Amino acid sequence: MAALAEEQTEVAVKLEPEGPPTLLPPQAGDGAGEGGGGTTNNGPNGGGGNVAASSSAGGDGGTPKPSAAVSAVAPAGAAPAPTAAPEAGASHDRQTLLAVLQFLRQSNLREAEEALRREARLLEEAVAGSGAPGEVDGAGAEAANALLSRVTASAPGPAAPDPPGTGSSGAIAVSGSATGPAAPGKVGSVAVEDQPDVSAVLSAYNQQGDPTMYEEYYSGLKHFIECSLDCHRAELSQLFYPLFVHMYLELVYNQHENEAKSFFEKFHGDQECYYQDDLRVLSSLTKKEHMKGNETMLDFRTSKFVLRISRDSYQLLKRHLQEKQNNQIWNIVQEHLYIDIFDGMPRSKQQIDAMVGSLAGEAKREANKSKVFFGLLKEPEIEVPLDDEDEEGENEEGKPKKKKPKKDSIGSKSKKQDPNAPPQNRIPLPELKDSDKLDKIMNMKETTKRVRLGPDCLPSICFYTFLNAYQGLTAVDVTDDSSLIAGGFADSTVRVWSVTPKKLRSVKQAADLSLIDKESDDVLERIMDEKTASELKILYGHSGPVYGASFSPDRNYLLSSSEDGTVRLWSLQTFTCLVGYKGHNYPVWDTQFSPYGYYFVSGGHDRVARLWATDHYQPLRIFAGHLADVNCTRFHPNSNYVATGSADRTVRLWDVLNGNCVRIFTGHKGPIHSLTFSPNGRFLATGATDGRVLLWDIGHGLMVGELKGHTDTVCSLRFSRDGEILASGSMDNTVRLWDAVKAFEDLETDDFTTATGHINLPENSQELLLGTYMTKSTPVVHLHFTRRNLVLAAGAYSPQ
Repeated sequence: MAALAEEQTEVAVKLEPEGPPTLLPPQAGDGAGEGGGGTTNNGPNGGGGNVAASSSAGGDGGTPKPSAAVSAVAPAGAAPAPTAAPEAGASHDRQTLLAVLQFLRQSNLREAEEALRREARLLEEAVAGSGAPGEVDGAGAEAANALLSRVTASAPGPAAPDPPGTGSSGAIAVSGSATGPAAPGKVGSVAVEDQPDVSAVLSAYNQQGDPTMYEEYYSGLKHFIECSLDCHRAELSQLFYPLFVHMYLELVYNQHENEAKSFFEKFHGDQECYYQDDLRVLSSLTKKEHMKGNETMLDFRTSKFVLRISRDSYQLLKRHLQEKQNNQIWNIVQEHLYIDIFDGMPRSKQQIDAMVGSLAGEAKREANKSKVFFGLLKEPEIEVPLDDEDEEGENEEGKPKKKKPKKDSIGSKSKKQDPNAPPQNRIPLPELKDSDKLDKIMNMKETTKRVRLGPDCLPSICFYTFLNAYQGLTAVDVTDDSSLIAGGFADSTVRVWSVTPKKLRSVKQAADLSLIDKESDDVLERIMDEKTASELKILYGHSGPVYGASFSPDRNYLLSSSEDGTVRLWSLQTFTCLVGYKGHNYPVWDTQFSPYGYYFVSGGHDRVARLWATDHYQPLRIFAGHLADVNCTRFHPNSNYVATGSADRTVRLWDVLNGNCVRIFTGHKGPIHSLTFSPNGRFLATGATDGRVLLWDIGHGLMVGELKGHTDTVCSLRFSRDGEILASGSMDNTVRLWDAVKAFEDLETDDFTTATGHINLPENSQELLLGTYMTKSTPVVHLHFTRRNLVLAAGAYSPQ
């Protein structure tokens, strides 16, 4: 990866707010690469003004380097300083120096060459002035040994090193280096800060600390935090995990394998239980070569781990590290952590535990400040015909009187503009077709017969069990009018069933269609081929398991996403594939149509979500920012936003208009597998492998509730049509119903809470739980509320 030039500045913890992550192009790992021979690039999302020191051979791109690393301790990993045979050593070192100088001249790096000559001459004078070669000691000698041993390490033998950018041990990187605040100012007569180029030129991932001291550094900090006041202890304990990971990775990268193993064994038991899966991955990284291919750890190195700490706790930590001169930890804090400091009382352990657990720490408060239009768009006004209501069985005079207020109520609802709604034309939405208008009229009629749900009136649940699927059912969806159900299977097929007496029919062949009278009233019936009528249609085309399925709102199309990396659009008129959308290079875990049709979103193993339109082969937007697979995707009811849930244990809300990330929600302790918006657009519910359902206020960007009860992954979530009940389905073979009205009433979203993120979640899961319904042995993979508020659930029978 090409390195970007950066000006030399001091590294400091960045306290000013940062904007939301920029979108296109996706993050390129913030400058970490496998062979970067230059400075690391913090990138658009990487935390701004900190200049990382020059990248190592092999391109670690993350660990801070001292400006000339001419400290009293010779750098670990470097060749030992020549003392026993000074003459032979000096001759070899001189050869190495000459080789490096010669290479610099050939590469036209004049400034670097001059700087190296100047440095070497100064060091020779320092060594010469201190006595005979055998009696060399003092700062000058140590500086000479440190420099010369590093030259030896970076360019063994007289052979010229590889050209820059090849990622070999001789990679040359001319850049400003990072100088930590506690780095030594001068050593001997050499002004370290005056010669930054030397360390940059000669750096071959020069580690700053003695590997044997890492355990002592970590233990010292641990002891300090455990002995601090209770109010600070909870906040400072957040440092344990990111510091543990970075120190371990630094040891592994510098090939101190025994020290790394010992460090891991000693301290991994101290980490919070929700990091166990990450620690399992970490324990398998025991050699430098392992790190290169591991995306998770590369992300951890390059994206800053966010900690939210009160100013008092931060000052306490800073004072301790400066007093102890614990440069190793201080450099990691500056280089790899983003400390989001707030004024006010430190948070309690309970408040912190509610919010932490994601791969990159908490969300920065700035990430959740931008305005979100969470209101609903104004419904188009449609006249409801009043003359075909025979099923009411009332007299002629009674009917209009009964219907009129209902029609008015629908009309008045659509005339009233929601103050939080986006402008009607903020994003282009498809025009309503006549068939859509007819469907809306049917919907309105159904609405009048809807059951009003609540704690005293729970819905019935109708469960569709897929038999003989042999655990091969991987996706389910139900149409909005509950007439069709689709299943995606591990054998790469998509199967569509009619769940009403009406059978599925294909359109007639072209030759037969030409004979039909197009002006007849029943033309839509005539074009259907009765010979093809059946309850089930099987769609062939994917070449891998089908993980996502979604019907279009008008029931004319079906989307499916698969392990084969494609999303396919199927016609439900002909039951054939119309388009294959190719953009993801890896399995696509989920796809979903917009509530208005036309647009759809997909998310996959490549860690990005993509926004598509049915008539475009290429995606319209790429939502990049997650650090792991995007497992689930959902459109906001107003279609202006898309929510994505990821294996990095965060939920992100993206603006469809410009592709920006406008909300980042952290708090889940496992990969997220289900999302749903409340019908009014104000709230979001998320479910994960940790068995918890979390509730979020989108406008304020805050967690407002936690529903505990499930004992396994929550695979499906759905609000009732009027938003009064939330249904959750899980791998623990249960459907649970929760009181959504009570969960969202009396929310504390005052300015202080919004500013600091001090959330106080009520422990009221049991009060909110309205019912638990067990299946015999069927994990619940999908839930759906019909227009009349009956619950449809689906899953594949899984014999024990």
